[in-house]
Order: sequence, then structure tokens, then C-alpha cells
Amino acid sequence: AIGFSSSGYLLQKTFQSWCYQDMLSAKTTKLATFARLSRISGRTASRRNYITPRNLRHTAPASALLRSRIPTVYYSTQRVLEFRTGKSKEDQPKTLYDSLRETENCGVGLVASLKSVPTRKVVEDADEMLVRMSHRGGCGCDPASGDGAGVLVGMPDSFMRARAKELFDVELPPSGDYAVSNVFFPKGNPDAFKNCKATLERLCKERNLKVYGWRPVPVDNSMLGRDPVDSEPITEQIFVGNVGQKKYSNRDFERELMRIRKRTEDEAAAMLGPESGFYINSLTSQTITYKGQLTPGQVSEYFLDLRNPEFTSHMALVHSRFSTNTFPSWERAQPIRMMCHNGEINTLRGNKNWMFSRGGIMYSDYFGDETTQLLPATSDNMSDSGNFDSVLELLSKGSERSLPESIMMMVPEAWQDNTNLTESKKAFYEYNSCLMEPWDGPAMVAFTDGRYIGATLDRNGLRPSRYYVIKDDH
Repeated sequence: AIGFSSSGYLLQKTFQSWCYQDMLSAKTTKLATFARLSRISGRTASRRNYITPRNLRHTAPASALLRSRIPTVYYSTQRVLEFRTGKSKEDQPKTLYDSLRETENCGVGLVASLKSVPTRKVVEDADEMLVRMSHRGGCGCDPASGDGAGVLVGMPDSFMRARAKELFDVELPPSGDYAVSNVFFPKGNPDAFKNCKATLERLCKERNLKVYGWRPVPVDNSMLGRDPVDSEPITEQIFVGNVGQKKYSNRDFERELMRIRKRTEDEAAAMLGPESGFYINSLTSQTITYKGQLTPGQVSEYFLDLRNPEFTSHMALVHSRFSTNTFPSWERAQPIRMMCHNGEINTLRGNKNWMFSRGGIMYSDYFGDETTQLLPATSDNMSDSGNFDSVLELLSKGSERSLPESIMMMVPEAWQDNTNLTESKKAFYEYNSCLMEPWDGPAMVAFTDGRYIGATLDRNGLRPSRYYVIKDDH
């Protein structure tokens, strides 16, 4: 009975258009019982002879016990076409589709102005790109409950200035000297809401940064399914300025914002526990992230800021999530703070262990003895993408490395015996292999810090991607 119930859920998710009334027929029950006995006795060949194509069509989906033995083509698009049209595979029109190559993963994209000119077109193109990758994202039995989607854009300067003037009656400092962040707070917990806000404000003031105030982010959740609504956080924006007598350089301002965010997260986890629902999406002067447990089509509908004609950007990363090895949640949606990711990090356990073991000797010239405030860089409470993003941020902001250098350090090419690489590039990879082991996929990583934007494959090259440079310098 458990097997049939499990299969029923999978069928509901895979074939929502049909209702299988004969799922618990006598023939199905007989087949499931036979499969169990056959597996015990090892008579696999006899069982395969017993499941004729006629039986396979009607009975195979009903038992989870058989799923590992049934050819994967059954759950493929080819099989769906057979159900929809009533035609066998041989009678279907010949196309380039091959069910044996059918796989599923996240959708990742980026769009940017090569001249770094913020326009409304970049935001609209990014949203269209995201919606067109809906097939790359996952959802539950309720199609309005997505696995996660989001967009990371350059700081919309004119838009944020207008909001600050409207709400706080202040003129923000020049671009690069203020930061705005979307922050998730757990719903239904007023004490946590108050305490987390107070912690973030206190740490900003300790680092001589000015907090202008908080802005509730306007949202419309009318199109969301039950699961994302049940876990929906309260989203507010904090405005922070780099002003006063002790004014930081742009790079040091970014470092201080990273320090504040990490310390706030640590104190919030001590108060509320890990994965409490409190989450700082990004805290930087260069970019801002709008994401959630949404479908790609819901992102611009949910976040009303993205619909405002004043909201512009010079670049954008978009991500449509297919949650494979973790449960969907608002904070696990991507893009994260500096990257978004298609694939999986299959060396994750080793990568995390090595980063943890390095913590005792890691030292930053800028942070000095307070480098420990940034550690540990990895956690079991984060997904593989979350851990990758955290280490990438630590390398690119905690040291003098640029973002491209940090990416090449973490995701090197297959440089050994590669005759197409220059000797200097081989030397770079060989040197850094002594400092950092590769974060191997298969994976494609798109990354940005607001200044640089790019994408790379891991050395296995199993997530091929393409890009276009078009005539209008995008």
C-alpha cells in the first residue's frame, strides 16, 4: 500500500492530466507481489518475461517497488506523448528528441550592457529570459508552488534614491557609498523581527556606518501556492550609508558589509537556531537580489519593484531552480550573493572539510585577528551552491584577489597536458592547486560582483552553455 501511495503522488506530479482508476487492480497487485518474490529469489529474467509491453503500459506505474527495474523511458517525454496521442513510438513523428538524453537541471542566464549603461531593457530582458526557462525549474503537484527563482541586478540607483527621499527624506551618498539589502524575517514571530533588526542596526553602527531606515518591500502573493505562502517571510530593505569622519574606500566598504552580515547571521542563529527564516539576501553597494520560493513567472509578479519603470540595471543574473538534493525554501532560491549555479558540486563534502580545516590558519591582512568573524565559510545548513557562494565571497572580498581570479581558483580548467593553454596560465592553475582543491561538478556557474560578470564550466565540461554578443552592445 505504501508503494502504491508513493507512486500515485509521482503520477500526479508527472501526469496531471490523467486519473488512473485501475491503479489497484487485481492484475497490478499480482504483478507487485510477483516482483517482490522475484527479487528475493533472483529470477529477474523470468520477471522481465512476465511483464509484456501490454502489461507494462497499464501496470508498471502503479508500484514503486518496480520503479528501479522499469526502463527509464517510461517516465520520459516519449512515454507522455504515447499517452497523449495514443500512438506508439514507431508511429510518432521523427524529431531530434531522444528520450535517452532526457535530463533535468536548473536554468541559469545573464544579460549585461557591455558599456555598463543601466536601462529598463536589461531588467525586462532578464525577466523574459527567466520566464522562458520555466521548463528548467521545478514545482510541486500544485503548479503555483515553485522550487525557487530569482534575479540579481545591479543597484538601481535612481530608484533607490527616490525611495530614500520618499521614506526618510534624505539624499543618499554617491553610488558605491550606500547599500540596500532585501532581508527575510520569519513571519509570526514579532520578537525575532524586532531582535534581528536591532542586531543588524547595532553592528552597522559599531562599524561607523549610518542606517537610514527600513522599507517594507511591496509584494503581491495572490498567485502563490499553499507551500510558499505557508513559509512566506516578511521582506524589508535596509538602507546603509558609508558616511562620517571614518569613511571607507569602496573595497573596504564591501568588506565591512560582509563582516556585518556574517556577524548578524551568527547572532541570529544563536537566538533563533539555524534556518530560522531570518536571511540577508545580499548586503552590498553594487547589487541587490530579489528571489524566493517562486516559479520563474511569479518573480516579477510577486516583487512589485521589478515592475516599476524607474527600476533599471546594467546587468542581471537569473536562476530557475530544480531542487534535487535539498528541499525548496525561500532562502535557498538563487541567485545567491555573487553567483547562481546549474548542476551540482559532487566534491562538496571534501570541499567543506578542507575549508573547515583551513580555518585555523586563515588570515586576512585587512581583518587581522578578527578574520575568525568570517569563519566558518561553509556549513551543513547551506546547499552546495550556498557553500560555493560563501567561499567565493570570502576569497574575493577577504583577500586582494579579484572575482575572476577567485572563480578560476575554485573552478579550474583541465590544465594538465592542455596544449591550448599558455605557460603562464598553467602556472597560475598549478600554483593555486596547492591552495584550493577544485569544486567539481558537473556545474556551470554564472557570477558577478557588480563590476565583473561572467560564467564558467567546471573541468568536466558537462554543462555546456552558450552566449551571444548582439549589435546593441549587450
